[in-house]
Order: sequence, then C-alpha cells, then structure tokens
Amino acid sequence: MTALDLGARNVAPPSGILTPQGIRTAITPVLARIAESARAREETRDFAFDDVRALAGHGVALTGISRDEGGAGGSVRDVVEVIIDIARADSNVAQALRATFLLANQVAGRHDLPFREVSLARLRSGALFAGTANERNGGAGGSVATTATRTDDGYVINGRKYYSTGGLYASYFSAQARTDDGAVLRFTVPTDRPGVERLDDFDAIGQRLTQSGTTILDGVHVSDDEVVLAGEPGANNPGPDNPWQGAFAQLYLAAVQAGIAARALDDATWFVRERARPIKHSTAEKSVDDPYVRVTVGEIAARAQAARAVVLLGADAVADVRGRTGDDARRAGAVAAVSVAQAGVVAIESSLRAAELLFDVGGASITDRDLGFDRHWRNARTAANHNPRQWKAAVAGAWHLTGEEPPTTGLF
Repeated sequence: MTALDLGARNVAPPSGILTPQGIRTAITPVLARIAESARAREETRDFAFDDVRALAGHGVALTGISRDEGGAGGSVRDVVEVIIDIARADSNVAQALRATFLLANQVAGRHDLPFREVSLARLRSGALFAGTANERNGGAGGSVATTATRTDDGYVINGRKYYSTGGLYASYFSAQARTDDGAVLRFTVPTDRPGVERLDDFDAIGQRLTQSGTTILDGVHVSDDEVVLAGEPGANNPGPDNPWQGAFAQLYLAAVQAGIAARALDDATWFVRERARPIKHSTAEKSVDDPYVRVTVGEIAARAQAARAVVLLGADAVADVRGRTGDDARRAGAVAAVSVAQAGVVAIESSLRAAELLFDVGGASITDRDLGFDRHWRNARTAANHNPRQWKAAVAGAWHLTGEEPPTTGLF
C-alpha cells in the first residue's frame, strides 16, 4: 500500500458530479446525527469517527475545488457555508476538520503549491488531515525545537507537537522541523507511519473533542519527496505577492463562531417551545408568548445573523484576492486581512453573547447539566482564544486611520 492509498482507508470517495448545494444536502442527515449526539459525546469523550468519515465521503473538503479537478466548483462563500453548517451541528467537529479545509483552500487557490497534485489526489480519495507547528518547548511562540536529522534518502524527525487539531481523525499529519544547519522544513506523513503517536490529551474548558492534543514524533522517517524547505523571505525568496496567507485560516475560526451562535439560537427556540414555563409574574400563559422571552430570542437571532453575515463578507474578500498578481494582489490581500479581522471581532462577540443569552429564555431548569447548554459558551470562549480580538480590532483601526498594513502573521 502506498502513502497515497492510505488516505482512502475507511472512506469511500464521493461519486457523481459534485455541487456545493448537493454536498450540503447530502450531509444534512449526517449533521443531524452529529447535532443530536454532541452533548452526550462531550460528556463521555466519544469522537464521531463514523460521521466524520461520512462527511469526508460526501466530499465536504471538495466544495471549493474546481469541477475539472474533481471538486464541486464552489466559491469561498460556498465553502464557508458548509463550515458554518458543520459548526452549527458541533463546533468540535468543524474545528477538527480545519486542517483539511485549509489544505483544500490552498489547493484551490495556489497552482504553485508544493505537492499540489498529491494533495489533490488525497483530498479526492476522502483523506483527512491534521497539522501544527506549535510546540511547548519554552522558546518564543513559533520557535521550532523538533529536529530533522539527515539520512541518505531523507530525514529522521524527533520532537513533540501540540494543538494537533483533528489528529485522531486524520490520515496525514503535517508539521515543521529544524535541520542540523538551522533550516526549517515542512513535511507530511501518514499518521500510521512508525514513530507517529497521537495523544488525546487536550484538556481545555471547551472544544474538548477537537483532538487538539500532542503528536509525538519519535524517529519518524520522511523521504525527500515528502519535505519542502521553508525559505526565509529575502532577495532570493521574495515571498508571495499576497503575504497575508493566514486570512482563510482566521476566517475559518470566525465561521466556527458563527456556527456556535446559530446553534445557540436552535437550542433557545427548542427550549422555549418544548420545555420552558412562564415565570410567576409573566402575563403570558406560554413562554412563546412572553414578550421578554421574545426579545431575548430575537437578540440571539440578531447575533447569529450578524456573525454569519460578517463571515460571508470576509469570504467574498478572500475570494477577491484569487487571480490577482503583483501590487494588485498585495492591495487585495491587505483588504481581505482587515475584513477577516473585523469579521473575527464581530463573530466572536456575537457568539459569546448568543451563548450567554440562551440562559435568559428559561429558569433554573435550563441550567440542567443534562442539556449541556453551557458548552456553547465554553466552546466559543475556547475558540476565541485562538483569535485575540483586541489585536484584530487594533489592526483594523490602524488600517482605517493611517492605512497601516496588517501584520502578515497567521492571526490576520
């Protein structure tokens, strides 16, 4: 079995002509199962392996890939719609699929992507991906202590990576390591390669089932055709025309927040209709008729709509960069980075507020642990810590006031 074949295990690749709406329709029953089981799975730490494989089998990662390359030919907006749908069912699952969607976005938008054809074939086979550069090595953020020792036909990798989001679902794992001469290389290996060990040790207050724990790399052999050197920008490596390569990754996290806000609305309306009783001094006989409950549900709905709207606007800005070159690409890239930063601020705050307001549609019974409604706020809060929104707001303000370009780090 070749490395390429490994991506298809346990997943039947999608058949027939794919369309964005067709994919959304096909995954609807899968998402219903995921939504129904989300609370219980968090309580028992049970991962949705079968349903995630079903999502892959329906081609969710191919939404934005062109039709002539086996995808659905969707726009960035279409991709974001699918992400919000998944996050609405369970934000853990959506975030666990982030690396897969990020790779698919690169394949769709960059024809110069290293190993593009291999990655495209793996995506078409239904493979899932994980990856991280993060380490807990005591150094500055972004520093790489994982080592890559040269061999005759490749490298031997040793180190530990953290925040390996989606690692237990993944068929492939990507990371970085530093060679003996100080160069940084990027590599991708099958997750069942000898020496790769994935730990379920992520222990945050929320997003508990994103599989964002440790990946141990103990004597992992990577061949020369599985690595690419990460060159430093300079005279011989000017970098891409659009240096804001993290915009879609940040848009993805904002889409997760929009999905959480939408789920808070779903649960608020369900609880009011099915379980809530008017408080003693209410003038209404049913909670659905209580004016204060209506105000609260209306505000939750407004917050969910706001989150969705800004994310879709951000998607349009990201899409507008594609096909541009030179200074034109740089200008559009900066606009997209600012748009996504602003979307992140609104989506985070809307999600947190919607998750808090959910508890105002009922009395003490809405806090029952059996309902698990607290997970929406915990998930929103945990996902928000990937995205310091104060920095995003400050960068957007500087852009509007002085024209200062955003930083080119992955947060923008």
